[in-house]
Amino acid sequence: MNGKHSRNKGLFGLSRRANGALAGIAVVGVAAATVHLADSPPETAGQSVAAVKSIPQQRTSEPDTSVKADGERASAEPKRTSAKPKRTVAEPKRTLDKRSEVIARAKTWNPHSEDRVPYSQTRYHEGYRTDCSGFVSMALGLPKPGENTVGLTSSRFTERIKMSELKKGDLVMDAEGSNTTRHVVIFEKWANSAHTSYWAYEQRGRYGTDYRTRDYGLSSGSEYKAYRPTKLSDA
Repeated sequence: MNGKHSRNKGLFGLSRRANGALAGIAVVGVAAATVHLADSPPETAGQSVAAVKSIPQQRTSEPDTSVKADGERASAEPKRTSAKPKRTVAEPKRTLDKRSEVIARAKTWNPHSEDRVPYSQTRYHEGYRTDCSGFVSMALGLPKPGENTVGLTSSRFTERIKMSELKKGDLVMDAEGSNTTRHVVIFEKWANSAHTSYWAYEQRGRYGTDYRTRDYGLSSGSEYKAYRPTKLSDA
Protein backbone atom coordinates (compact mmCIF):
# COMPACT_ATOMS: atom_id res chain seq x y z
CA MET A 1 0.00 0.00 0.00
CA ASN A 2 1.29 3.36 -0.84
CA GLY A 3 -0.29 5.52 1.65
CA LYS A 4 0.74 8.64 3.42
CA HIS A 5 3.12 6.81 5.75
CA SER A 6 4.77 4.77 3.00
CA ARG A 7 5.94 7.85 1.21
CA ASN A 8 7.73 9.06 4.30
CA LYS A 9 9.75 5.84 4.95
CA GLY A 10 13.61 5.96 4.48
CA LEU A 11 16.53 3.56 4.93
CA PHE A 12 15.76 0.16 6.37
CA GLY A 13 12.05 0.99 6.09
CA LEU A 14 12.31 3.39 8.92
CA SER A 15 10.88 6.79 9.05
CA ARG A 16 13.03 9.77 8.33
CA ARG A 17 13.06 10.63 11.98
CA ALA A 18 14.27 7.13 12.94
CA ASN A 19 16.97 7.17 10.27
CA GLY A 20 18.20 10.53 11.58
CA ALA A 21 18.44 9.18 15.10
CA LEU A 22 20.30 6.10 13.84
CA ALA A 23 22.81 8.28 11.94
CA GLY A 24 23.45 10.32 15.05
CA ILE A 25 24.18 7.25 17.09
CA ALA A 26 26.64 6.11 14.40
CA VAL A 27 28.49 9.44 14.45
CA VAL A 28 28.80 9.31 18.22
CA GLY A 29 30.18 5.77 18.06
CA VAL A 30 32.88 6.71 15.54
CA ALA A 31 33.91 9.69 17.62
CA ALA A 32 34.16 7.54 20.73
CA ALA A 33 36.35 5.04 18.92
CA THR A 34 38.63 7.83 17.74
CA VAL A 35 38.97 9.22 21.24
CA HIS A 36 39.70 5.74 22.57
CA LEU A 37 42.44 5.27 20.01
CA ALA A 38 44.06 8.59 20.90
CA ASP A 39 43.97 7.74 24.61
CA SER A 40 45.52 4.30 24.13
CA PRO A 41 48.98 3.75 25.75
CA PRO A 42 52.06 3.91 23.44
CA GLU A 43 52.47 0.14 23.36
CA THR A 44 48.92 -0.42 22.14
CA ALA A 45 49.14 2.40 19.67
CA GLY A 46 52.34 1.01 18.30
CA GLN A 47 50.80 -2.38 17.88
CA SER A 48 47.87 -0.91 16.09
CA VAL A 49 50.02 1.08 13.75
CA ALA A 50 52.21 -1.96 13.12
CA ALA A 51 49.17 -3.96 12.30
CA VAL A 52 48.16 -1.41 9.70
CA LYS A 53 51.58 -0.79 8.23
CA SER A 54 54.91 -2.60 8.81
CA ILE A 55 57.74 -0.06 9.09
CA PRO A 56 61.11 -1.50 7.91
CA GLN A 57 63.75 -1.62 10.68
CA GLN A 58 66.72 0.68 10.13
CA ARG A 59 70.03 -1.17 9.61
CA THR A 60 72.77 -0.39 12.08
CA SER A 61 76.41 -0.60 11.09
CA GLU A 62 78.38 -3.45 12.64
CA PRO A 63 80.91 -2.42 15.24
CA ASP A 64 84.51 -2.12 14.00
CA THR A 65 86.35 -4.87 15.81
CA SER A 66 89.66 -3.33 14.83
CA VAL A 67 89.02 -0.41 17.17
CA LYS A 68 89.24 -0.89 20.90
CA ALA A 69 86.84 0.68 23.36
CA ASP A 70 89.39 3.31 24.31
CA GLY A 71 89.86 4.35 20.71
CA GLU A 72 93.21 2.64 20.29
CA ARG A 73 93.41 0.67 17.07
CA ALA A 74 93.98 -2.97 17.70
CA SER A 75 97.00 -4.54 16.11
CA ALA A 76 97.52 -8.13 15.07
CA GLU A 77 101.08 -7.90 16.36
CA PRO A 78 101.66 -8.49 20.07
CA LYS A 79 102.39 -5.44 22.12
CA ARG A 80 106.09 -4.91 22.42
CA THR A 81 107.50 -4.50 25.84
CA SER A 82 110.94 -3.19 26.54
CA ALA A 83 113.03 -6.09 27.72
CA LYS A 84 115.12 -5.44 30.77
CA PRO A 85 118.83 -5.88 30.04
CA LYS A 86 120.28 -8.99 31.55
CA ARG A 87 122.66 -8.34 34.34
CA THR A 88 126.01 -9.86 33.68
CA VAL A 89 128.39 -10.57 36.46
CA ALA A 90 131.88 -9.52 35.52
CA GLU A 91 134.46 -12.16 36.19
CA PRO A 92 137.10 -11.05 38.63
CA LYS A 93 140.39 -10.21 37.02
CA ARG A 94 142.92 -12.90 37.59
CA THR A 95 146.13 -11.51 38.98
CA LEU A 96 149.21 -13.39 37.84
CA ASP A 97 151.91 -14.14 40.32
CA LYS A 98 155.33 -12.65 39.65
CA ARG A 99 156.74 -15.78 38.05
CA SER A 100 153.74 -16.20 35.74
CA GLU A 101 154.10 -12.55 34.70
CA VAL A 102 157.63 -13.26 33.43
CA ILE A 103 156.38 -16.15 31.29
CA ALA A 104 153.41 -14.11 30.05
CA ARG A 105 155.72 -11.33 28.85
CA ALA A 106 158.00 -13.84 27.16
CA LYS A 107 155.02 -15.15 25.18
CA THR A 108 154.30 -11.67 23.76
CA TRP A 109 157.19 -12.15 21.33
CA ASN A 110 155.29 -15.13 19.85
CA PRO A 111 157.91 -17.84 20.39
CA HIS A 112 158.20 -20.72 17.95
CA SER A 113 155.75 -19.24 15.45
CA GLU A 114 155.76 -17.37 12.17
CA ASP A 115 155.14 -14.15 14.12
CA ARG A 116 158.21 -14.55 16.32
CA VAL A 117 160.62 -11.64 16.70
CA PRO A 118 163.73 -12.20 14.55
CA TYR A 119 167.11 -12.31 16.30
CA SER A 120 169.45 -9.31 16.06
CA GLN A 121 172.01 -7.63 18.29
CA THR A 122 171.48 -4.26 16.61
CA ARG A 123 167.69 -4.07 16.15
CA TYR A 124 164.92 -3.38 18.63
CA HIS A 125 161.37 -4.48 19.27
CA GLU A 126 159.16 -2.28 21.43
CA GLY A 127 162.30 -0.60 22.72
CA TYR A 128 164.22 -3.77 23.64
CA ARG A 129 167.22 -5.19 21.84
CA THR A 130 166.23 -8.37 19.99
CA ASP A 131 169.08 -10.59 21.19
CA CYS A 132 168.95 -13.12 24.05
CA SER A 133 169.73 -10.70 26.89
CA GLY A 134 167.42 -8.03 25.47
CA PHE A 135 164.59 -10.58 25.36
CA VAL A 136 165.20 -11.65 28.97
CA SER A 137 165.37 -8.00 30.09
CA MET A 138 161.97 -7.44 28.49
CA ALA A 139 160.46 -10.50 30.22
CA LEU A 140 161.82 -9.33 33.60
CA GLY A 141 160.55 -5.80 33.06
CA LEU A 142 164.00 -4.22 33.26
CA PRO A 143 164.70 -0.78 31.76
CA LYS A 144 165.00 -0.54 27.95
CA PRO A 145 166.93 -1.39 25.82
CA GLY A 146 167.96 -4.18 28.21
CA GLU A 147 171.07 -5.48 29.96
CA ASN A 148 173.62 -7.71 28.22
CA THR A 149 174.34 -11.21 29.53
CA VAL A 150 177.22 -10.11 31.75
CA GLY A 151 175.10 -7.34 33.23
CA LEU A 152 172.31 -9.79 34.07
CA THR A 153 174.68 -11.70 36.40
CA SER A 154 175.03 -8.59 38.57
CA SER A 155 173.66 -8.86 42.09
CA ARG A 156 171.36 -5.96 41.21
CA PHE A 157 169.39 -8.30 38.99
CA THR A 158 170.13 -11.94 39.90
CA GLU A 159 171.63 -14.32 42.45
CA ARG A 160 173.22 -17.73 41.94
CA ILE A 161 171.20 -20.84 42.81
CA LYS A 162 171.56 -24.59 42.20
CA MET A 163 170.14 -26.14 39.05
CA SER A 164 167.92 -28.34 41.20
CA GLU A 165 166.33 -25.23 42.70
CA LEU A 166 165.11 -23.83 39.40
CA LYS A 167 161.54 -22.52 39.32
CA LYS A 168 159.41 -20.90 36.66
CA GLY A 169 160.92 -17.57 35.60
CA ASP A 170 164.46 -18.32 36.76
CA LEU A 171 167.41 -18.01 34.35
CA VAL A 172 170.10 -20.31 33.03
CA MET A 173 173.09 -18.30 31.73
CA ASP A 174 176.49 -18.68 30.20
CA ALA A 175 178.18 -15.34 30.89
CA GLU A 176 181.65 -16.49 29.82
CA GLY A 177 183.31 -15.80 26.50
CA SER A 178 182.32 -13.23 23.90
CA ASN A 179 179.05 -11.80 22.63
CA THR A 180 178.92 -14.61 20.06
CA THR A 181 179.14 -17.39 22.66
CA ARG A 182 177.31 -16.01 25.70
CA HIS A 183 173.66 -16.95 26.06
CA VAL A 184 170.72 -16.87 28.50
CA VAL A 185 167.36 -18.67 28.60
CA ILE A 186 164.25 -18.46 30.79
CA PHE A 187 163.38 -21.67 32.66
CA GLU A 188 159.69 -22.67 32.69
CA LYS A 189 159.40 -26.29 33.91
CA TRP A 190 161.11 -29.63 33.92
CA ALA A 191 160.44 -31.78 30.86
CA ASN A 192 160.53 -35.06 32.81
CA SER A 193 160.68 -36.44 36.30
CA ALA A 194 164.36 -37.30 35.93
CA HIS A 195 165.17 -33.61 35.34
CA THR A 196 167.35 -34.40 32.35
CA SER A 197 165.90 -31.49 30.34
CA TYR A 198 163.56 -28.54 30.78
CA TRP A 199 161.27 -26.26 28.78
CA ALA A 200 162.71 -22.81 28.20
CA TYR A 201 162.05 -19.53 26.34
CA GLU A 202 164.94 -17.96 24.48
CA GLN A 203 165.94 -15.57 21.72
CA ARG A 204 168.37 -17.64 19.69
CA GLY A 205 170.66 -16.68 16.83
CA ARG A 206 169.58 -17.05 13.20
CA TYR A 207 166.00 -17.83 14.34
CA GLY A 208 164.50 -15.53 16.93
CA THR A 209 162.06 -16.14 19.80
CA ASP A 210 161.74 -19.85 20.59
CA TYR A 211 160.22 -22.26 23.08
CA ARG A 212 161.82 -25.71 23.30
CA THR A 213 163.47 -28.22 25.61
CA ARG A 214 167.06 -27.54 26.66
CA ASP A 215 169.68 -29.23 28.84
CA TYR A 216 172.01 -26.28 29.37
CA GLY A 217 173.81 -26.50 32.70
CA LEU A 218 172.83 -30.10 33.43
CA SER A 219 176.07 -31.74 32.32
CA SER A 220 179.14 -31.79 34.54
CA GLY A 221 181.50 -28.87 33.91
CA SER A 222 178.93 -26.86 31.91
CA GLU A 223 179.52 -23.12 31.69
CA TYR A 224 175.76 -22.55 32.13
CA LYS A 225 174.68 -21.65 35.67
CA ALA A 226 171.33 -21.15 37.34
CA TYR A 227 170.30 -17.66 38.48
CA ARG A 228 167.26 -16.31 40.26
CA PRO A 229 166.08 -12.78 39.44
CA THR A 230 166.10 -10.65 42.57
CA LYS A 231 162.49 -9.60 41.89
CA LEU A 232 161.53 -13.27 42.23
CA SER A 233 163.57 -14.03 45.32
CA ASP A 234 160.46 -14.07 47.52
CA ALA A 235 158.16 -15.65 44.95
